[in-house]
Amino acid sequence: MRTFEDFTEGLEIPLEPYTADRDEMIAFAREFDPQPFHLDDAAGGANELVGSLTASGWHTCSMLMKMMAEGFLLDSTSQGSPGVDFVKWRAPVRPGDRLTGTARVLSRRLSAKRPTLGIAKIGVSLENQEGVTVLESEYTLLVLTREGAR
Repeated sequence: MRTFEDFTEGLEIPLEPYTADRDEMIAFAREFDPQPFHLDDAAGGANELVGSLTASGWHTCSMLMKMMAEGFLLDSTSQGSPGVDFVKWRAPVRPGDRLTGTARVLSRRLSAKRPTLGIAKIGVSLENQEGVTVLESEYTLLVLTREGAR
């Protein structure tokens, strides 16, 4: 179980790979982001900017969350996050794309109010199978110290 002490500045954590599934992309879009280029191959192909069916950026964030959970969060003393500093969608995610990524600890400190709680700034990036960056993000992770996890 990773605690705050294990999230050292500069640590790079590989994320579990994820393959974007066409049916999941469409189902997510139907419910949460029903723009035509997320719902239909023809509409995606007609869109000059994307050129094919693409995942919603919010679905890409959901894929990232699953990758982070399986990669390190579920095996940590994570207490959640107070928020995301930014998300940048760099390139479209298409059906069949195999996403890989890395989480990096950018900085860390103990909470001034709760000394058994650590605060880590995490940067993440996702790439597709061609090595193209599709998403970049930074967020804050709250994680218990060893003492706090007892």
